[in-house]
Amino acid sequence: MAYVTLQQFKTYRGITTTSTAGDAFLTDIIARAQQEVETYCDRVFAASTSASTHYFDAVRDVSDDRRTLYLDDDLCSITAIINGDGSTVATTHYVTEPRHGPPYRSIRLTGLSDDNWTYTAAPEDAIQVIGRWGYATTAPADIQQATIRLAAYIYAQKDVSVFDVTVIPDAGVMQVPQGMPRDVRETLEHYRRVR
Repeated sequence: MAYVTLQQFKTYRGITTTSTAGDAFLTDIIARAQQEVETYCDRVFAASTSASTHYFDAVRDVSDDRRTLYLDDDLCSITAIINGDGSTVATTHYVTEPRHGPPYRSIRLTGLSDDNWTYTAAPEDAIQVIGRWGYATTAPADIQQATIRLAAYIYAQKDVSVFDVTVIPDAGVMQVPQGMPRDVRETLEHYRRVR
């Protein structure tokens, strides 16, 4: 799911012209900026609109007490959970952690459940979690701003012929740094996943 629309980017940059080739070029820049944001933070900020299934090891991905399942990615909503024995885990039999809201990092079986995370044949890929995987259903506002700012930076690079120039304020020379702008990096630092 795109964090920034083509029209939002054009408004931000003050672009009023429209052409199929130009719009395709801008759309590519937006996608590139979004990919850089996701790569830098090691997470997807807007979940797909449809649910998908992640599979978990019933031994390796659970706690020693067999009550907590550790997720491999951010999860923002759950459609269903199938334990390793093929039974569907009732919504009243688990809680998500953190408890205050997504992104969820683990699922803990409650005291209402007599079950543990289990398996019948082999532990690998025994547990299924079906849901929308991502930080949230839509990207947070500051992630959207960082993406549009980075896209604008990438767009402006097409008109710059010199990179990494030393700053000489008295001479009016400005440095054009390579890589991600500092303000974008500072925003993204708060969202970087630590594994």
